[in-house]
Amino acid sequence: MTIAKLANDTPTERPHTGQAPPTVQGPHIADIFNFRPVPVSVVTKLLRNQKMKYQSVPDQIPAMLLKISAPAIGKPVATLINESLATGYIPKLWKTARVVPIHKSGDSTLVSNYRRISLLPVMSKILEKCVYTQLRDYYQSSNYLTPDQSGFRPNHSTTTAFLKVCNDTQAGMEQGDLSGAIFLDFAKAFDTVDHGILLQKRKNSGIGDHTLTSFESYVSNRSQHVSISGSSSLPLPVTCGVPQGSILGPLLFTLLINDLPNVCKASTVHMYADDTVIYTSKPYLPQLEAVLQEQFTEVEKWITDNKLFLNTDKTVTMLFGTAPKLHKLQNPHLHVRTKSNGTLTTVTSLKYQVMWLDPNLSFGPHIEKLSSKLYPKLGALYRNKSCLSPVVRKQIVQQMLMPAIEYRDIVYAAAPQTHLQKLTTLYNSFCRFVLQCNYMTHHCDMLK
Repeated sequence: MTIAKLANDTPTERPHTGQAPPTVQGPHIADIFNFRPVPVSVVTKLLRNQKMKYQSVPDQIPAMLLKISAPAIGKPVATLINESLATGYIPKLWKTARVVPIHKSGDSTLVSNYRRISLLPVMSKILEKCVYTQLRDYYQSSNYLTPDQSGFRPNHSTTTAFLKVCNDTQAGMEQGDLSGAIFLDFAKAFDTVDHGILLQKRKNSGIGDHTLTSFESYVSNRSQHVSISGSSSLPLPVTCGVPQGSILGPLLFTLLINDLPNVCKASTVHMYADDTVIYTSKPYLPQLEAVLQEQFTEVEKWITDNKLFLNTDKTVTMLFGTAPKLHKLQNPHLHVRTKSNGTLTTVTSLKYQVMWLDPNLSFGPHIEKLSSKLYPKLGALYRNKSCLSPVVRKQIVQQMLMPAIEYRDIVYAAAPQTHLQKLTTLYNSFCRFVLQCNYMTHHCDMLK
């Protein structure tokens, strides 16, 4: 694995399609957004809240130094930030990233087996937090961002996204309909954002021309270099994508795909960042396939217009319905074709937002996989129980094992009792381990 290969991992050139994407109007924007001066107290608080990290960043200013000197430097740093917002100029050093590759698994000589961690100067993150707060408040007050996005929104999470999709699908099944879903997989979505399209959408969202200059400076003339074992590559320009490891990056990407639901008039779209699912319900399979095909064609056009890329090999469909409804079908598959005349794969089991879906939404496969993961861990604890005190045993179960069961239990709490009984048995095993009860002890006594 070479440093040059890692540095080139982020695309630096974009194909040009010749036309800008069509403008999709959002909600009415009453006021033009412009930056407000940032108070010294806010900047000082942000400096104090920095994590005590000693790692080297491009500007060679450690976070620890900024943290402990916050009372003394709060005013000059606030002056720098406000001058940057007023002039629309962001220093080039603040737009330089040091990329550290972290090995995930597999062959260590393959670049694809590494995760890129991008380290940005602390000062740039202070500036971004100030901008993010003002921008978030503006979009919330104007209701500009689509409610079909659960990512990077207050009081939303992967759980709310999962619950929304499952609840809508379950409602269709209860009416006797078939429900079909297309799970989109964008290829390096954050790394392939076109800056021209992003800035145009920023302008359409009510950003003033002067403020837009700041965002143009923010995304332009960025660079990155890779650092491995004390050696660094030469810097390379980053001409597309939202900055990795930044505070503003997720919000900017959310704005880019904010108008995606507008092209799906006959179906529902829900997103968590770039994790997108399109779904609808119809009484009969041919009707369902026709609607999903029409919607997917529109989505592919939107993706092309916005210069994003869809990984069709990992974009899959799934057919939901009650067991009797699916049993009546001769071929319980969805046939949705791509613009290249391929056919999306229909799956019967899918890991979506860290939980496993099945065609009946029984959550049986999820509970089965959860049990098969936790029982070996419990077995390892039993083999070492002589080394663990009762207090430690209880702490291990509460902090390491129970969170796996409790995670999104609000979603699968309505699963059939035959599936939930497996979790009850598993929980009783946890109790026996903590209390060191024998197999004959009744679970009611353990729970007391």
